Amino acid sequence: MIAYLHGKLVYKSPTELIMDVAGVGYRLHISLQTYQAVQALDQAKLLTHHLVKEDQEALYGFATAEELQLFEQLISVSGVGANTARVLLSAMSAKEIRGAIIAENVAVLKSAKGIGPKSAKRIILELKDKLLKESGAVSEAIAASIQGQTVGENPIRSEALDALLALGFNKIKAQKVLNKILKTEPEMQDVGQLIKLALAQMT
Repeated sequence: MIAYLHGKLVYKSPTELIMDVAGVGYRLHISLQTYQAVQALDQAKLLTHHLVKEDQEALYGFATAEELQLFEQLISVSGVGANTARVLLSAMSAKEIRGAIIAENVAVLKSAKGIGPKSAKRIILELKDKLLKESGAVSEAIAASIQGQTVGENPIRSEALDALLALGFNKIKAQKVLNKILKTEPEMQDVGQLIKLALAQMT
């Protein structure tokens, strides 16, 4: 099992990166949170989750232990796959997700692609007690479920579209949403913010 990787970042996008470790290139699937954390870096150390299935093997990278832990908790829930967990972690921070679960905020959870009302309720049912035991600041987590935005950089519309497509969204719908956002906010220059706004509308 690979616990973490430390190396040179030779390729970065909002959904994946390639890390050169001693001459070996590792492809890591990442969330928007992790992308924003490493966006300006040439080298990084990322915690990893090695997903192995009969028809799939993939590495997921995380900038923080908090995000990794929540990712593993989410995919432990029946019906929640790795890509759905990654979409959720791209749409909001780990603190906001934990807060939504603790506050039993179904609306926040089902705003992520691939999570319907039943899945959101299942996540709450299976994870709420675990998170309450782990959290030393429950009230802060609940408050965080209502607010907060993460700002990114690198103003490239095509990069935002590629990220949405990689997360499984329909290309035509993604283009319409991006065009709508850029029409109302023509000076938008942050790809992370653009993706976040698009994710909020892609439901």
